[in-house]
Amino acid sequence: MRLFAYLLLLALSFNACALENIQFDTPSVRAVEARMKSRHAELLPYYVSGAVGLNLDGTIVLRDIASVPLAARKHLNELVNAENKDREILYAEIANANAHPEWQSQIRNAFAPRWIAHAQRGWWVMSDDGWIQK
Repeated sequence: MRLFAYLLLLALSFNACALENIQFDTPSVRAVEARMKSRHAELLPYYVSGAVGLNLDGTIVLRDIASVPLAARKHLNELVNAENKDREILYAEIANANAHPEWQSQIRNAFAPRWIAHAQRGWWVMSDDGWIQK
């Protein structure tokens, strides 16, 4: 099962009927997933170094930009912005694929803790008490 499907199935708290019939395998969702997968290889060193962390809302943030060489900062900022944009597009596409655009915020809220839960050991994640390293 693909990661996004797995995350969604674990986290959604819709009624049982909606959960059984939720659609997340569409061309649009697959396109977003492909972009995110490709981008992940570029982001990985920044997760590992702590320059990038996962926020409570499921977005990624520039946590320690000073640790990034000046020449790489613009590109990293573009990567972070593109990743966050694609996460929002993913939530919208899943909601729209199910003819429930109003589910977008629920889908975002369902994914957010899953992004953090599936972060690798050593990555930085935001907690209620601030940044912690997994």
